[in-house]
Formats: sequence, structure tokens, C-alpha cells
Amino acid sequence: MSMPAAASTPERILQRLDWQIIRRLDGRLQGDYRSLFYGYGVDFADLREYQPTDDIRYIDWNVTARMDSPYVRHYVEDREITAWFLLDLSPSVDFGTVKSGKRAVLVDFVGTLARLLTRHGNHVGAMLHADGMHRTIPARGGRNQVLLLMNDLLRQPRLKRAPFTDLSPLLISALNSIKRRSLIFVISDFIAVPGWERALRLLNRRHEVMAVRLWDPREAELPDLGSIIMEDSETGEQIYVDTGDPRFRRNFAEATTRREAELKQAFERAGVDALSLSTDEDMVRAIVRFAALRRQRRM
Repeated sequence: MSMPAAASTPERILQRLDWQIIRRLDGRLQGDYRSLFYGYGVDFADLREYQPTDDIRYIDWNVTARMDSPYVRHYVEDREITAWFLLDLSPSVDFGTVKSGKRAVLVDFVGTLARLLTRHGNHVGAMLHADGMHRTIPARGGRNQVLLLMNDLLRQPRLKRAPFTDLSPLLISALNSIKRRSLIFVISDFIAVPGWERALRLLNRRHEVMAVRLWDPREAELPDLGSIIMEDSETGEQIYVDTGDPRFRRNFAEATTRREAELKQAFERAGVDALSLSTDEDMVRAIVRFAALRRQRRM
């Protein structure tokens, strides 16, 4: 069980991540981080005819129209990656009931990935978004950059109330401001108003985007706790419910299943790979599982 992020310093958190997560990943992935980060192609080289194994995002539609045959842009491999973390820090991200909260998982994930990337000479930056607040940490390399990211995350206030989260401004800001093709992690619980799907799809056309969805088991399965008052973590709205009612729990489970299916479809339509991170799952196991999935899709 990891200690609460707010109860430690950036240096201590990074030491814990190095010992408990990164060392284990080194053994499980055996240094093959390219299975996670294959967004190397950034320098345009030439055009060639489309082949069935090509990524359709690289189709040059202007040339395709002129030649009456699909053509794709070919890029020269660049070993330096610039990665960005787009971070949803809305009130619902502070929910958690098992081992830790979703925000603590977010901090650990950002620290782990930033450390893995920067120690191989890459640059990382972040965009923090919550209740109209938007802060950008420019992309830089080195261990001090990781500590800066962690420090900023730990200093972000936990909002007690806020309107329903809108992820579109965060995604559109990244689309407009990140010019160089980059590896982008969108980290959120995706409890948000509709409309962010189009911005995610547009962002993925220009960059390599990975969606990291934070969730807690109690958001998916409601135990029999009798009559309780439930509160919306985003708006503060409260309702009285009887969790002992089997029909209520069944309706809750059905609504959860529908939301899961809608999220899966949204990620598929946007063409992004999605990693699901639970508050009660071992992060090493989750990252290794995700790396295996990406490796399989590239075969």
C-alpha cells in the first residue's frame, strides 16, 4: 500500500517509486520501454503509397486526392521523446475508498512515467486543469523536472465543489499549444460533460495519445450499506438512497456497465489506447499489462 501523496515530499515519493515500482518494471519490461513509448517518428522524410499495415493517421489527403491513390507520410525515427501529461484535477479525482484515492494514483503514475522517460534523456511537461484553472509546466528533462512536476501536483488544492468537469478546454489547449509531435497522456476519471471525444480525436491525429482512466471499485459496485446519503463529489448534490434495495443496486450496476461501454467506444472512435488504473490494483501489473497490449497491436 502506498502512503498518501500529500503526507510526503516530492523527494520521498520519488524514492519510493524508484524502489517499489520502477525497479520492478525494469525487471518485468527488461528495458523494452519502446513497447510503451513508440511515438518516435517526428521528422518528415518522404511520401509513399499506403500499405495495409500503415497507420491511417499518416495518410496525406491532399496527395491522395491528386494521385487518386492513398499515400502516407513517412517519418525518420527520432530517439528523443517529448511527453506531456494532461491532468484532470477536478473534485471527483479526489474520491477513493480502498487503498488510496484516485489523486494519489495519478501522482504515482505521473512520477513513474516521468522518471522512466527523463532517465532516458527525454523531456516531460504537464498541463493541470481544474475548475477553470489551467497551469502549464514547460517540457524539460532531468530528475529535477520530475521533482518539479511532483511538487506542483502536491501543492494543488483539493476543490470541495465545482461545476461538472469539462475536459474539452484542456484538450483544445494542448492541441493549440503543443506544436512538435509528442507523446501525450490524458489522465482523468473521465467523469465529465459530453463533447471531449472530438477534441481527443483531433489531438490524436497530430500526436500519439494515451488515455489513462482513473477509477475506484466503489464507483462500479455498490455494496449493501442500508439507507445512506450519497453526495456528488463534483457538485455537492446529495440524495438519500436505500442500498439494501436489490433493484436500486441492479440499476446502479446497469448504469455503470453502460458508462463503461460508452467510454470504451469513445476511446476506440478517437483511436487512442486506454489504460485503466484502479485504486486497488498494483501499478506495475497494470503498466506491464498495458505494454503487452500495445506490443500486440503493433505486431
